[in-house]
Amino acid sequence: MRTALALVVVVYVLFCGWLVVETGVFEGSLRGGKGPILLQQTSGSEPAAVVNAPEPNGTQVKASKRIEFGANHAPARIVTLGSADPASGYKYALELDSRGAAIRTATFSEFDDRDHKDPQPLVIISPIRDRGGEILAMANRSIVFVDQGVQFRVLDKLHWKIVENETTVDAARFEATLKNEDTGEQVIRLTKTYRIRQDSYLMDCDITVENLGGTEQTVRLNLAGPSGLEREGFRTDNRRIVAGYRNSKNEVVSTSLNRKALAKAEKISERRPEDPGGDFLWIATTNKYFAAIVVPLTDDGKTWLADRAGRFYDPDGDPRVDSGDETLGLDLGIASNTLAATGQAGSSRTYRFQMYLGPKDKSLFDKNEQYDKLGFSHTIDFMTCCCPEKIIKPLAFGILALMKGMHGFIPNYGVVIIILVFLMRLCMHPITKKSQVSMSKMSQLAPKAEAIKKKYANNKAEMNKQMMALYREQGASPIMGFLPMMVQMPIWIALWSAVYTSIDLRGAAFLPFWITDLSMPDALIRFRAFSLPLFGKIASFNLLPIMMGVAFYLQQRLMPTQANAAANPQMAQQQKMMKIMMPLLFPLMLYKAPSGVNLYIMASTFAGVFEQHVIRKHIKEKEEAESKGMVAATSKTGGKVKKKKPKPFYRT
Repeated sequence: MRTALALVVVVYVLFCGWLVVETGVFEGSLRGGKGPILLQQTSGSEPAAVVNAPEPNGTQVKASKRIEFGANHAPARIVTLGSADPASGYKYALELDSRGAAIRTATFSEFDDRDHKDPQPLVIISPIRDRGGEILAMANRSIVFVDQGVQFRVLDKLHWKIVENETTVDAARFEATLKNEDTGEQVIRLTKTYRIRQDSYLMDCDITVENLGGTEQTVRLNLAGPSGLEREGFRTDNRRIVAGYRNSKNEVVSTSLNRKALAKAEKISERRPEDPGGDFLWIATTNKYFAAIVVPLTDDGKTWLADRAGRFYDPDGDPRVDSGDETLGLDLGIASNTLAATGQAGSSRTYRFQMYLGPKDKSLFDKNEQYDKLGFSHTIDFMTCCCPEKIIKPLAFGILALMKGMHGFIPNYGVVIIILVFLMRLCMHPITKKSQVSMSKMSQLAPKAEAIKKKYANNKAEMNKQMMALYREQGASPIMGFLPMMVQMPIWIALWSAVYTSIDLRGAAFLPFWITDLSMPDALIRFRAFSLPLFGKIASFNLLPIMMGVAFYLQQRLMPTQANAAANPQMAQQQKMMKIMMPLLFPLMLYKAPSGVNLYIMASTFAGVFEQHVIRKHIKEKEEAESKGMVAATSKTGGKVKKKKPKPFYRT
């Protein structure tokens, strides 16, 4: 009994601790179409390459002799592919910068920034304002001439030439040519092409390295991955670096690093996601609702992406790492490759990427054969708390599918959440009822149990024997009081995770005048923001947490007294404190929680209040019937309540 009670207390404390962390009280607050082609003339030659400079991946280039490489600037330009207009058919507008042949911004056509005053198309990728200057997504950073031991490190500062006849609304091509500064001979041509398509979140990115010299060259490339994803979680920062692999069982597995781990990393090995073994498939940077997934396409089944590591950026250098400008990025390294002399077979090599830039939507991933085969659903992060991921993940995915199915004929996710909670309560009712009845019996047996403990205080074996006999005689079970909690815990955590992470709830309204976005606090009344300890900035009066506190209060009032509480003053005092703390603690913790999560908790709590009222009524009727010498009606008695027949004094 004590062991079981201690286990329940530990589980409850862990669950509450997880909720406290998830509230984000220790985190900072959330930060809150075709564009013109810009022309700007620049001139001058880029500085020569640096010899013996360390590469981004930490390796050292060894120089065999000093040879300097350089390149001339092309005109600075920005060109836009696709469109942020929902009617255009494109999923996003891709703004490309000639500097580094990089992605400057990517703006969705289907998602907005959730600004209640003036919602604008959501910019999913943006420049990182680092102390060393701007860092752009997918920019080529450097090329290493392995034989010469030289690294040309300023490719991301160089403006590449745009090839006009191959640049359209769907594609753009950039070129940069490197030359030997001593002889003026052209050595390497780099070509980079971006392609997008309508009605697809995928883009193609090809990088071709061509040897223009008369001798073979061994080179390798370093470039930036997708970066600049904004923080989508209103309270907690859910941004991560995730890597996918295919193991020996042909299963997709993944490993990840979160923002905190990358912020603490001091070595590059600490910035690489753990390799679980198997074939590397993709690497991604993600936030709560969206992912940018880079997939290197291979010809021979072996990846040429030799290095991939996450990077944490803190532009303002704030040691608390919570000022709101922090973000994550990727460092990608392409393996060394030997190119034959110009004009010969093998004088060029093309590296092909595909990048998914879109929502973390399980139904979308399942419908697309490529997404499903590559296991893109591994980018969806569920909060497993104290339960194994192998239990929570299937349950959460099942709940997400059920929610989406219900939304097909109930076009309101707020109503879907309420109905789903009541269905869960209904399914779990038999176990909950049996538990409450058992707890009621245990509380009634408390005086007898205390008497047995005193009588057999020096004989533990006999005391346990007598206690079990007492429980068996009265039809009570200590385990049944805790079993429902252990069974329901994974289900409720999975439901919490599904509601919390569902992309479908982002921007979804419950009522036209209140709870207009289930992924944000309900904000019944908005006012000028002010700061409170632990809460951070408060900018609205949220009604749902207050209603939740009322529900918790009613639930605690109806909760049956635990066994031994009547005979144990200390336990009685603990229960009294719990009835006071619960209605106060959870509304405070979840005051700024997404309204969809609070709606789920409130609906569950009110449903629990009604359920406990029904169960207590049943227990009371049963106790009254037993006190009058009656037995409960069963199918054997025809559904009628009968009085117990008195036993005769003698047999005939």
